[in-house]
Amino acid sequence: MDFDYIITHKLSQLFLLQSVFCVVLSLGAKVKDGSHQVSHLAATQLINELDYLRSNHSQVMQAEEAAKKALERAVKNHKQLQAQIQQLITVNDDGTCARCLPGWIISNSTCYFFSEDSSKVKKNWPQSRADCLRRGADLVVIDSPEEQSGYLHRNFGSWIGLTDVVTEGKWVWNNNVTELDERYWANGEPNNHGHQGEDCAITVYRASNPWKTRFDGKCNEFEMTWICEMPSK
Repeated sequence: MDFDYIITHKLSQLFLLQSVFCVVLSLGAKVKDGSHQVSHLAATQLINELDYLRSNHSQVMQAEEAAKKALERAVKNHKQLQAQIQQLITVNDDGTCARCLPGWIISNSTCYFFSEDSSKVKKNWPQSRADCLRRGADLVVIDSPEEQSGYLHRNFGSWIGLTDVVTEGKWVWNNNVTELDERYWANGEPNNHGHQGEDCAITVYRASNPWKTRFDGKCNEFEMTWICEMPSK
């Protein structure tokens, strides 16, 4: 039987009992003051019933209060369950049971690994990419405003899967897509720092302008944290 129905039914019974109580109170008062002619037996029965209801009135009120609290708890639990379900739907936006490996973070059906979350080790760009590939992933490709808007970025630099190693000035992601949007580079970047071979991209969160987060760095010399990416299971 539905829990809400049980609570509603019990409350109805309590309200009915209260009504009977009020009626008996009225009749009992009239019997006592002699305003109605009734038999001695009927009067005795009414008075006994009145005394019984008076003695149990507090129990009735306590039962009613307990029923109300139980209903409130049920409604609260129901709302909490709805919120949890909605949160799961938001995290797994395709409606499936998307999963990531332990230590990874899921967002929009994609799993992300932040190296600083598991160790303090820093690596150069080739070593960082090798670590991602070993995990069945690759360095992150930032290809949406949601990824760029902030949740991938930390307060320190991390390698991402973007280089101009093949052709200077032509920045290409690991998935062979050429980066044509220059608005995400920090002011004055990429600058190759005086033609010194800064061919790999770094993302650094900047509170002053979270949209301009990219710098170029020396792939083999700079040691940074890194971000891996792969589809959820």
